[in-house]
Amino acid sequence: MFLLICLILLYNSKREIVMSLKKQFIKTKPVCKVTFSIAAKDADSAAVVGDFNNWNAEEGTLSKLKNGTFKATYDLVKDAIYEFKYIIDGTYVNEPEADSYKWNDYAGSENSVLVV
Repeated sequence: MFLLICLILLYNSKREIVMSLKKQFIKTKPVCKVTFSIAAKDADSAAVVGDFNNWNAEEGTLSKLKNGTFKATYDLVKDAIYEFKYIIDGTYVNEPEADSYKWNDYAGSENSVLVV
């Protein structure tokens, strides 16, 4: 486990990956617009997978912008808790700005937690 964490940190520091979450609550609808963003100029692909898309990388593909940032916005049901992770060039990575983290026995690691 320690080695995995070190590898992820090493990957992040060398590839200069910066992640962020933005939540925008809609007063007139029971949804929250959540923007997942990863600044990773050297990465070829990125996706967000979690409870909200059945952990499906194809449904969670993030679009790469000209500045090298991968981004997508999802309408998620309010008053819910979601587990998720990013996949960056095939490597699973947690969101540093997650609301919390939760151990997942199936994956044998922690998942990021998003509360909306």
